[in-house]
Amino acid sequence: MSEVRIAAEPRTEFGKGAARRTRRAGKVPAVLYGHGTDPQHISLPGHELMLALKTPNVLLTIDGLGGASELALPKDVQRDPIKGFLEHVDLLLVKRGEKVTVDLPVTVVGDVVPGGVVQQEVVQVSVETEATHIPEAVELSIEGVEVGTQLLAKDLKLPSGTTLVIDEEALILQITDASASAGATETEAEAEAAEAAEAEAPAEGEAEESAE
Repeated sequence: MSEVRIAAEPRTEFGKGAARRTRRAGKVPAVLYGHGTDPQHISLPGHELMLALKTPNVLLTIDGLGGASELALPKDVQRDPIKGFLEHVDLLLVKRGEKVTVDLPVTVVGDVVPGGVVQQEVVQVSVETEATHIPEAVELSIEGVEVGTQLLAKDLKLPSGTTLVIDEEALILQITDASASAGATETEAEAEAAEAAEAEAPAEGEAEESAE
């Protein structure tokens, strides 16, 4: 997993006005909590934090708080819905060797059999793993899997020390028949076209009545 060292500053002003001033200074308001300690209100350098958060479940080494460095994982990242800049970040304190629950993307590996189509139902799964050794993803192989087969959470290839949090019988993906999928798509397209034609018909009738 990726580990990034970042310098923090204590934050003593609160509220929307203070948060805006922090962001104008190129920093991001954040809260550091966990292990039964009182939440610490801090600010982090915006550009460095933005780059770090491009890596899912990045482990942050927080410096500058007066004592030893703290390890933390991003738990809630708030962004401006329009411009996308970071507004606020919640960070969870962790320790080396400690287990945490995180969501990992599912990476599908292998080639689908001829005539088959991958229909993926779940793109990420919840797992429990060591805080300082979080995998980047979990793999699911479709190599040689026959059409009509369903692959479940228990079929995922989990790294050592990682266990599932979700139901192991949860459906992750299935291999469907390509021709059947194409037929279903065509049927849906025809149905949508018919609905659109029906919706336009009354409008044309009303236009004729108006002309009379």
